[in-house]
Amino acid sequence: MQESKSLEKILNIGRKIIPKSLFKFAQPIYHYKLALLGAVIYSFPARKLTVIGVTGTKGKTTTIELVNAILESAGYKTALASTLRYKIGDKEWRNMFKMTLRGRFFTQKFLRQAVDSGCTHAIIEISSEGVPQYRHKFLFLDALIFTNLAPEHIESHGSYEKYLQAKLSIAKELEGREKAVIIANIDDKEGENFLELNIKNKIPYSLHDAIAVKSTEKGSSFQIGKIVIHSKLPGIFNVSNMLGAIAYGRFAGISPEKIKKGLEEINFIRGRMEKINWPTGLPADMEFDIVVDYAHTPDSLKAVYQTYNKYKKICILGNTGGGRDKWKREEMGKIADKYCDQIILTNEDPYDEDPMEIVEGVKKGIKRKPCEIIIDRREAINKAIRLAMLTQTDQNKVAVLITGKGTDPYIMGPKGSRQEWDDATVAREELKRILKNSNHA
Repeated sequence: MQESKSLEKILNIGRKIIPKSLFKFAQPIYHYKLALLGAVIYSFPARKLTVIGVTGTKGKTTTIELVNAILESAGYKTALASTLRYKIGDKEWRNMFKMTLRGRFFTQKFLRQAVDSGCTHAIIEISSEGVPQYRHKFLFLDALIFTNLAPEHIESHGSYEKYLQAKLSIAKELEGREKAVIIANIDDKEGENFLELNIKNKIPYSLHDAIAVKSTEKGSSFQIGKIVIHSKLPGIFNVSNMLGAIAYGRFAGISPEKIKKGLEEINFIRGRMEKINWPTGLPADMEFDIVVDYAHTPDSLKAVYQTYNKYKKICILGNTGGGRDKWKREEMGKIADKYCDQIILTNEDPYDEDPMEIVEGVKKGIKRKPCEIIIDRREAINKAIRLAMLTQTDQNKVAVLITGKGTDPYIMGPKGSRQEWDDATVAREELKRILKNSNHA
């Protein structure tokens, strides 16, 4: 294991020595050889596992957790690698890398550890950002679930079409594999592109597959075939995620009872419509929902707000990281202006860009609703909770919606600096502090 780290260091030193123009020309070969080398060193572990990939702009992390729950319900020992966490059997740890799919030797080592631990299945979140580095190679995917596609990472890819092609190149890894299956959301306009690939087994899924669909801020229910699901996960978008996971479960031959059990046992997914629990013993009329969600695209932000359509919404909004997807800023502001009652704009991941310039870009879309800029994210969360306490009544339900970071472990600043962070942890700390100061805890 240690020799692979030493080899990677040598390769990276060589990369720094080689002239940039020459390296750019040789970059595809460089990354492919590293991917191959990692697979060779760890003896191609993916060949000894059933590997399920999940890709898309939104819903990847949730869908991975849903597939994992179904497989575990059926008795399989699983490994999982996502933006949220890593898991091998009963051992899990948080993903602290701000990277969906790590490259070089990390993933191959992870899969080798999964094999050595007796896992039969590995569920892996695959982003388009890793495609140019060939991080998706030598995973020998047995299945891929495509959730959706929305404009994202356009600067890094160069265009929406190149972004789509990067996603499709992940799916093309299934071509020629006799038992491989592509599962695609045809409610998304790009779904059919995935189903047109030369893959033997193709399964479309859609919200139209389900009947009696109901979703509120408390959870969701629907029926598909003979399965009636009562899930604690709120939002129509989570119904769609569950349908993708169900499609895989059926293909894998898992019984309806096991599929139902797996989905219904999930109480919440960290950083995805995650509700912050209140201390016990408080008057019921004091409590209101404080929700942390990763929503980072216009569609996902709108979906979060629509889930709380009957609530007075106090919204904490950052936006995309500095230097990227600038087109979204005003659009995100417009959505907040339409659905929120009060808006607090705050810092998210400015990198080398001025945080104030970022939030001013968002503010351009806000014309009607009260809007305040508080760059310090902790202070913004504190202010939102205090505003909600002043607003909450028996007749007036309030929700504090904290979007943009989810479980991101850092706030990324200039010159590679980083501040350890977790929205849910900070929200709990500030709620506790406010209650203590008001003599309620």
